Amino acid sequence: MSGLCDPPGTGDPARPPLSAQELSQEVKAFLSGLDPVQGTPLSPPAHARCALRLLRCLPPARHAALQHLRGLFDDQVCSHLLQRESGASSPSPKSCPGSEVLQEARRALAELVAANPRAWAPGVAAWASELMGQLSSKYSSRPGVPPAASLNELLQLWMSCPATRALLDIYSQCLAAMVGSCPDACVDALLDTSVQHSPHFDWVVAHVGSSFPGTIISRVLSCGLKDFCAHSGGGGGEATAPGAAGDKRVPKIASVVGILGHLASRHAGSIKQELLRMFHESLGSPREQHKATVPFLLQLALMSPALLAAVSPELVDSLSPAVLNQLHQHFSAVPREELEGVVGVVVHLLCHTSAGALRTLRFLLATAAPSSVITSPGPALHEGVREACERLLQLLLLHLHKLVHGRSSPSLGESPARPVPFLEALRPHVRELCLDALRMERKRCLWQHQLLALLAVHSAPHGAAEALFFLLALARTPEELALAPQLHAGLRAVLPDPLPAAVTAAVAQIHAGRLPEAQLAQLLRNLALLLQQPRPGEGDGDAGDAALGSALAKHLPDLAQLLLHPGEEVAEAACRLLAACPLPRALPPAHLLPCVRAAVHRFFAGLWAGEAAALAPGVKLLARLSSVSAAAAKAVLAQLVEGALGGRNAELFGGTADPPGREGTAPVPPSVSLLDTNRRFTAGLNTSGGVWSVFHAGVIGGGPKPSAGGGRRGPEELSRNTQTFLSLVLRCCRGPGPAVSAESAKAVAAALVESVCPEAAGAELAWPPEELARATVERDLRILRRFRQHPLLFPLLRLVAGGRPALCYCSVLLRGLLASLVAHWDACRAASTLSSPWHLGASCALVALLAEGSLLPPILGNMHELFPELAPFEVHLLLLSVWGYLRENSPLPQKFTFQPELGVFRRDFGRDGDVGKHLAVLHSVLHRNIHRLGLLAGRFYP
Repeated sequence: MSGLCDPPGTGDPARPPLSAQELSQEVKAFLSGLDPVQGTPLSPPAHARCALRLLRCLPPARHAALQHLRGLFDDQVCSHLLQRESGASSPSPKSCPGSEVLQEARRALAELVAANPRAWAPGVAAWASELMGQLSSKYSSRPGVPPAASLNELLQLWMSCPATRALLDIYSQCLAAMVGSCPDACVDALLDTSVQHSPHFDWVVAHVGSSFPGTIISRVLSCGLKDFCAHSGGGGGEATAPGAAGDKRVPKIASVVGILGHLASRHAGSIKQELLRMFHESLGSPREQHKATVPFLLQLALMSPALLAAVSPELVDSLSPAVLNQLHQHFSAVPREELEGVVGVVVHLLCHTSAGALRTLRFLLATAAPSSVITSPGPALHEGVREACERLLQLLLLHLHKLVHGRSSPSLGESPARPVPFLEALRPHVRELCLDALRMERKRCLWQHQLLALLAVHSAPHGAAEALFFLLALARTPEELALAPQLHAGLRAVLPDPLPAAVTAAVAQIHAGRLPEAQLAQLLRNLALLLQQPRPGEGDGDAGDAALGSALAKHLPDLAQLLLHPGEEVAEAACRLLAACPLPRALPPAHLLPCVRAAVHRFFAGLWAGEAAALAPGVKLLARLSSVSAAAAKAVLAQLVEGALGGRNAELFGGTADPPGREGTAPVPPSVSLLDTNRRFTAGLNTSGGVWSVFHAGVIGGGPKPSAGGGRRGPEELSRNTQTFLSLVLRCCRGPGPAVSAESAKAVAAALVESVCPEAAGAELAWPPEELARATVERDLRILRRFRQHPLLFPLLRLVAGGRPALCYCSVLLRGLLASLVAHWDACRAASTLSSPWHLGASCALVALLAEGSLLPPILGNMHELFPELAPFEVHLLLLSVWGYLRENSPLPQKFTFQPELGVFRRDFGRDGDVGKHLAVLHSVLHRNIHRLGLLAGRFYP
């Protein structure tokens, strides 16, 4: 019996089998725990070695021996944890007899498994896995043991323990020995233990699965499917929705989910392939187990969102028409109630998965309602498949509607406490969804519109604004554009009006430069169409238009800057939008002036284009801007006059431009212009004139200014441009009645003085004596030259004359022009005034202006009719008489009185004294030319 207590390593490893007598003594020693020779109790190492010898030599005693070894491993685990708690260093294996026996047990079991795997591996694997599960659960609450959720820390702890490390090695060797033949028993033991001791046993599953990923994944799924079939009555089975007693019906499925969940981080590809393989193998197979594969996979997906996310994208890609037909045939024999349950599970899974949501949605839409009747080569899709997909889509939308609108939050405008994963995954794809909806493809459009509404409500407020923005920006036809108001009408019933936020989002996109030029122009045109769209009746439609208009009005300065966009298409679309947009009644100057300048720039761009369609929105916009307030009207008129008389725009009306530098013939400003930059961004008031005026004489380094000139235009075009411009100015000058407003005419007069002779702005209105005119000869000649360069000045002065007494404020221009004409006719030695046609026309126009503006009495104002029939010196004498009258009766506004019954200002010339002394020259000229002017003489006598 000395062999019972021999120390390890002293005996021969290849010792012969024990005799019957020796084996009997070993059994007695194992059962009694006493040394048969000395009668003393066996030490734990000796008792364990006795169990190992029985394990080798007496197969019926294997269960008892393995049961005894449990205590050995338990003691070693307890000792290891105590050492960790006390902080002591681990003892060497030679000083710890238990460690030596532990290694002997590991080697003995390894030898037995290697010698006869089929006989030993299943039992040893079950014993090792069960023991690891018991130890993990027993010591899970000990201090220093990490929680089960910290899988990495827990794995590190148990792998540093020699006892659990030995058990893990034993199980791994058993599984490796059986992997080539039938590893189901080993895997089944792992599943059973996982069910009993999860989550404390998860570290074992994680380690074994990482070592044998292919085997574990396939066998775990196979064992789980067998157990699922057994607990489902052997038939097809039916997946249960969350909340049902899934774990009680299918005990191992929770373990399957846990194991695959641990392996998904590193072996997601293998899991995905195995799940897809199981799915495709089950289709068309008559085996009962294969009939339960789809419900089993659905149950796995219900219990593990990670598995669902891993497999769903590729599963959708693998659903070819042939596979769909097989799937339809697979479920054709399933009872209706069970089939409804499967469909409900699929809808639930679709709502609660985020992986590949857009791909899944497009697949369902394409299958339920194909965009083309032309099918691809291959088997045709069964009609039942289309009907099933259509029903699936309807149920999906219904379930999403319940999830979105059935929230417990106090307001639907708030973010949901539990977001819907399917809709969350679609949030970054709002643009793609809008593009799909705008294709207007049969049934798809209705489903996509419903989905957009649900997504907008779910992700409100930003989601609703984003959806509306994309529908407005991407629509290209009126039919497509109608989707935006429809979506808006539905959202207003459950959300605060999202339209202002959508407009704000659009302006932000424009500022960020994220919209291509063509898309930006389309967005602006669509907004303009919505504002101009007639709405039958009164109700929500009109309210929607008003809401859009008020939202756009808040961003008027931002939209006005688009009038200066270099792209002609964008600028024209912005002009159409602003022309239809309601303007606020109170617009601060910082916002008003840039808008006016941009609108005037756009108007002249339309004149250059020469198209009535491009010109009409600019005209309408300026007219509406001028009606906002008196200050707005003055700003519009001042900018119009300045733009018409300055730069190359003068060529539009037959004038001669003073080019600011070397330019081509194109009517575009220089690429870099400080003046244009200031006009675009300044918020200050217009302070031109006086000492603040700046005169552009060229660019340093650019050489001398080129000579004035430019392309000549036809008379019809010049007349059309002039008529268009004057009509616009007249619309902006309209007062309460049909007459021109005096204040507006005054604004035009001030702008004319600023443009023609800025250094004379603010000069006195009183008419000086003729002798004093010699001091202003240079200025008078400059005024005359400006009148010759700009034929538009006389029509503008005629318009000013209609708003009495506004012409008084042009006194400096009239005085300079009259002085220059008097000097010309005095120096003219021609026999007839027809030799100076421009001066003759200017003289006639000037006298007619003075009469129309009530600066001359009618009897003197008609003398211009005589000028073509007179000699130059006679015209000189008559103009001197006009000068004398104006000098004695200065053109002052105080001489006009307002007549309320007519709504205009009138001048009573009877208060100015006798006009007869100023008619002496006129009568003398009439007498001298009585043979030609006799018929007109009666008009010049009081």
